[in-house]
Amino acid sequence: MCSPFCFGNVVGFIAMGITIVGLGPGNGRLLTRDAWEVLTNAGVVYLRTSRHPAVADLPDSVRCESFDEIYDAAETFAEVYDTIVARLLQLGQAGEICYAVPGHPFVGEFTVTRLVQEAEALAIAVTVVPGLSFVEPMLTAVRLDALDGVQIFDAIDLTRFHYPPLNPDVPVLLGQVYSRMLASELKMVLTAVYPPEHPVQLIHAAGTPQELVESVPLYSIDHSDAIDHLTSLYVPPLPYKASLATLAETVAVLRSPEGCPWDQEQTPQSMRAGLLEEACEVLEALDQDDPVGLAEELGDMFYHLVMQAQMAAEVEDFRLSDVLAGIEMKLKRRHPHVWGDWEVADTAEVLRNWEILKQHEKPNKPTSLLDNVPLALPALARSQKIQDRVARIGFDWPDMAGVYAKLTEEVGELQAAQSDAEQQAELGDVLFVLVNLARWLHVDAETALREANIRFAQRFQQVEALAAARGLELAALDFAALDALWQEAKENLANGGASVKV
Repeated sequence: MCSPFCFGNVVGFIAMGITIVGLGPGNGRLLTRDAWEVLTNAGVVYLRTSRHPAVADLPDSVRCESFDEIYDAAETFAEVYDTIVARLLQLGQAGEICYAVPGHPFVGEFTVTRLVQEAEALAIAVTVVPGLSFVEPMLTAVRLDALDGVQIFDAIDLTRFHYPPLNPDVPVLLGQVYSRMLASELKMVLTAVYPPEHPVQLIHAAGTPQELVESVPLYSIDHSDAIDHLTSLYVPPLPYKASLATLAETVAVLRSPEGCPWDQEQTPQSMRAGLLEEACEVLEALDQDDPVGLAEELGDMFYHLVMQAQMAAEVEDFRLSDVLAGIEMKLKRRHPHVWGDWEVADTAEVLRNWEILKQHEKPNKPTSLLDNVPLALPALARSQKIQDRVARIGFDWPDMAGVYAKLTEEVGELQAAQSDAEQQAELGDVLFVLVNLARWLHVDAETALREANIRFAQRFQQVEALAAARGLELAALDFAALDALWQEAKENLANGGASVKV
């Protein structure tokens, strides 16, 4: 008897236990000599499916028994695979069996990996006879070198993602695009990474005389009438670089001895001002509802984040992969109602759980609830964060009426203040209460003031335009005239920026 797991030259030999044979991607011409010899001597061959071109070309001496009826009866692929593996293990314990699968046994064959693992646990010998996979004829069909960073995925597995784990800078081969319905689900996933018009190729019956290559845009892959169980998809790289890995390499080059003197001279501290500036420009693009500008500003922000990670890696503090792994684990740890068995009723309960989980994560508990509220936050944003923190333990007004009453009280104290110091303190109190009011109104105070600034600037620029069109000098006008121009400017902007009246 052979060892518990064999792989390689087994010409004319059937092991005690289970021999797994790869049938190749097409008809019998693509069977290896080893596979042909083993199948010839097998007597009975158990097929995962008889829907494969090589089955019709098997040796005349072979009696085939397929598991197709399991596919017809089961509701999920997992159930199919479980049933097939269980039956093969039972047969393998009783004697010598030969199990044949399409392609290569270790390319897209879930039953094989499961079978090998469980057979080893039961001390059942397993011999694997390799075969050509769908990959080789796919590479031939699209004239692609496999060492050019090709990614290979099972299309069925990929449809389970909301954002697929694909690098758009290198080619992708997707096997088992077996139906138009699956192709429809697949294109929805792929458009999270690629534009809908990205050119792709559907390859049908690769490696057989019936091979067909269809060049289509991504959005129409589910329109093909030729899709069947022998269909695969080739997704070429984007015509431009678009992966985080490529950005990290670009930044690393800038920092290298062959890179840019300015980037080489930067330190984590010297980049602080630029990081804050880019964050503000992101907020400005959001305020202006400018998606094109937002995409550009987010790119600038990415540069700063990757630059900080690169500088940290150079002194061996941490790597970019550590940063990504850290936030990935934290998000899943902090969302047990998504990646766990916790149940939540609403957002408020999510936030309460978030704070509880944060406290458990910290080995040294903070001495104050207000610890770790960043001092560098803009004043309004920090004020709102402080008030959010204390409100979570009930330190807040019972209703909004109390906030309005407090605002009236603070305005009165501001009016009564005498010295500059008193006025500054009382004005701060007024602003603090206004932030609390924003919380009660479910408004972000920082955003509200930023938008008010934008509105004022737009209206004042309209006032300037009105005055210039009428030959008026703003500084020479009294308050009534200025206010009239202001009201007219508001009306113009409210009407969609109507033309200036002369």
